[in-house]
Amino acid sequence: MLESYSRAWCEIDLDAIAHNVEEIQKLVGRTKIMGIVKANAYGHGALACAQALTRCGIEIFGVSSIDEAIELREGGIEADILILGYTPPRHFDKLAEYGLIQSLVSCAYAKKLEQYGEANDVVFRAHAKIDTGMNRTGIVYQPDHKHFDELKDVYRLDHVRVEGIFSHFPVSDDLGEDALSFTKRQIALFDEAVERLRAEGIDPGARHIQNSYGILNYHDLGYDYCRPGLLYMGVTSDDAIEINSTPDFIPILSVWANVSVVKWLKPGETVSYGRHFKAEKPTKIATISIGYADGLPRLVSNQGVQVLVHGVPCPLVGNVCMDQCMVDVTAVENVQEGDVVCLVGEQNGHKMTIDRLSRLAHTINNETLSQIAARMPRLKKREQ
Repeated sequence: MLESYSRAWCEIDLDAIAHNVEEIQKLVGRTKIMGIVKANAYGHGALACAQALTRCGIEIFGVSSIDEAIELREGGIEADILILGYTPPRHFDKLAEYGLIQSLVSCAYAKKLEQYGEANDVVFRAHAKIDTGMNRTGIVYQPDHKHFDELKDVYRLDHVRVEGIFSHFPVSDDLGEDALSFTKRQIALFDEAVERLRAEGIDPGARHIQNSYGILNYHDLGYDYCRPGLLYMGVTSDDAIEINSTPDFIPILSVWANVSVVKWLKPGETVSYGRHFKAEKPTKIATISIGYADGLPRLVSNQGVQVLVHGVPCPLVGNVCMDQCMVDVTAVENVQEGDVVCLVGEQNGHKMTIDRLSRLAHTINNETLSQIAARMPRLKKREQ
């Protein structure tokens, strides 16, 4: 990749990660941070973020897949890495080769690891996942069906060393009465499972359940680890969602692109596919060198999205194309080829947030950020 501050690119303020980590630590006290860097650190660059988190003292990382874990290892990350998702049996050898920790998505899955370990004289490191209500993966431990015997079984395997136990919150971002009740029930179930293991003489290992909103809304649980993803990147899933804490985060990502062409439209002329924008008066249009193949959602077409040109908010007009989009810059003087446009971030004192872009695309920041294309260079933040 030819990396440069031109065409279209992201800038990552890696120095701000340390500030955001401090803000998280203020919330969770002695609970340690597991840095979640799955999905290329939600589009921010997994290796660079992991390196920055390592400098902050983070000693364990969470990823989605074996491929993501190997990328970190081969990039020089020596800390513990927990694979939160499913690793196919054909790749079990890589778990041992790279010294990774595998989450146990079910008891049956744990026994497959055991069989492989016995046949190949390998002991796998693992964390037991229990399902307290997400109904996705994990050994079921819910009010009407507590599979505690299965949980005990995975701790007693000879070739799978279970070093931790965890669960996941589906509605920790919701402060409504039903969601609060559901999440508190999950916490109670998790604690009950841990205590039952201890009563059986089994060390449950490191405990973790708090995702980002679990940190923001249930920050005093006192477990061994918490699992922030977007938080250390300085954003939440949606800044319109109410939370019961007041952290001072700094967004680490901004998105930029160049002007490639400037032209005037006559009244009645249209812009882009579908001809959804028609000029009602002489209109100056700037074509911007970024499109949906770079990660700018096509769904924001004709939805009122604005970008900053010379620090002036200007509306996106017409459909977003694969590699380009068009902006009405009639109100801005001296716009020309090569000018830098801010789609997310700050320019001349004005800000554009990722949250507004995500809402207009009818999604959350997690998706918008993780869909930023690989062809977009992630570069060091420039001095303003």
